[in-house]
Amino acid sequence: MIGRLAKMAASANITYTAKNAPIAATSPLGHTASPYREFVRWRRFLAVARLENRHNLWHIPGFHSENVPRESEPQLMQVWPAIDLRNGHCVRLQQGDYARETIFEADPTAAATRLAEAGALRLHIVDLDGARDGRPTNQPIVESLVQASGLPCQVGGGIRDEDAIVRWLESGVSRVVIGTRGIREPEWFRSMCRKYPNKLVLGIDARDGKLATDGWKTTEGRDAVDLALDLDDEPIAAFLFTDIATDGMLQGPNLAATKTLCDKVRSPVLASGGVTTVDDVAQLKHAGAAGCIIGRAFYEGKIDLAEAVQVAADHAENVEPKERSPS
Repeated sequence: MIGRLAKMAASANITYTAKNAPIAATSPLGHTASPYREFVRWRRFLAVARLENRHNLWHIPGFHSENVPRESEPQLMQVWPAIDLRNGHCVRLQQGDYARETIFEADPTAAATRLAEAGALRLHIVDLDGARDGRPTNQPIVESLVQASGLPCQVGGGIRDEDAIVRWLESGVSRVVIGTRGIREPEWFRSMCRKYPNKLVLGIDARDGKLATDGWKTTEGRDAVDLALDLDDEPIAAFLFTDIATDGMLQGPNLAATKTLCDKVRSPVLASGGVTTVDDVAQLKHAGAAGCIIGRAFYEGKIDLAEAVQVAADHAENVEPKERSPS
C-alpha cells in the first residue's frame, strides 16, 4: 500500500516525510491545497480504488489488471460525473435533444473544478458536437480537462476510427467510449477491443429497447441487449447503457431495463439517464450496475456527489461475482 501511495504522491506532486505524512501538496487541479485536506482526499481515493480490480487507477503503473480472470472479479460500483461539451460550453440536453439544451458552465474547466472539489474520483466527458458531426470536435478542450483535473477520464462522441482511438489514448484519456460505429459494425469494434483490451467502452444508447446512433438522431432496428450479448466475451472495459427517455429528465433511471442488461451480461454495465438521488445510485447498485453517470442532478444541486461516491463504494467487496443468466 505504501508503495502505491508513493506512486500516487509522485503523480500528484505530494511530498511525504519519512512517516508518509504529507507536508506539501498541489491538488489535481493545480492549486495549492491544505496538506491535511489533500491527504484525506488521496486516502479516500485509495480506499475506493482498493475495491477496483478491473477498473483500477489506469494512469498509474502497477494498477493494471488486464490479466485478472474475469470470472474472479467482484461486481463494482463507480460514479462517473459527466461533462457534456457543446460549442465550448458545459451543457446538458434533455432526452438527447439539441434544441433542449441548458448551459451550466461557460468554462468547462470550472465544471471540472466543481466536480473534483465535490468529491469526484473520475470524469465522463462527452463531445456532443462530435457525436452529432461524426468526428471528434472538442479535443483541445477535453485534453485541457484531462490535464487540469488529474482524474481518470473516459471520453466519447464521434469516435469512429482507430486513429481517433489512438489520439485519445495518447492524450491521457483512460478509456474511450464508442457508439455509432461499434453498433453498426460490431466486428470492427470486436477487433478494436482485442487490440486495445480494457480500454474501450461500448455506448449502448437505447430508445424503447432499440439502439440509437448518430447522436441519437437515428434509431436502429437491433435490440440493445442482443448486441451486448454478442460482444460480451470480448475484453471490453464496460457497456455504457443510456436510456434516452430518462436522460436529463431528473425522474430516476430505468431500473428494469438496466437490470435486464446487467442480468444478461458479465461485462461491467454503466447506467446513464435519470440518475437524480443517492437512492437512485443505491438502486442501480442493487440492480447489478458496475457504475453510473451523474449529470444534470449535480449541476442543479439535487445530489451530494461525495455521498453518492460513498454509497457506491460501500460493501462493494462483499458482492459476489455474477453468473450469466439464460439469454
